[in-house]
Amino acid sequence: MRKVIDCRDFPSESGCTLTISGEEEEVVRAASEHAVSVHGHTASAELRDQIRASLKNEMSQHA
Repeated sequence: MRKVIDCRDFPSESGCTLTISGEEEEVVRAASEHAVSVHGHTASAELRDQIRASLKNEMSQHA
């Protein structure tokens, strides 16, 4: 099942509205890179674990 993470679910000074969806590992990797490059987080296993724990199942829009 595809996973999704949405920056709007997390408070940020920038008011980021990015949403990332895809297979779990793709989303974790992309969201980690985004968190580091845009939000100033430090790349770490802890960051990836926090992102993984925050993933939601994507609601299918394909019938």
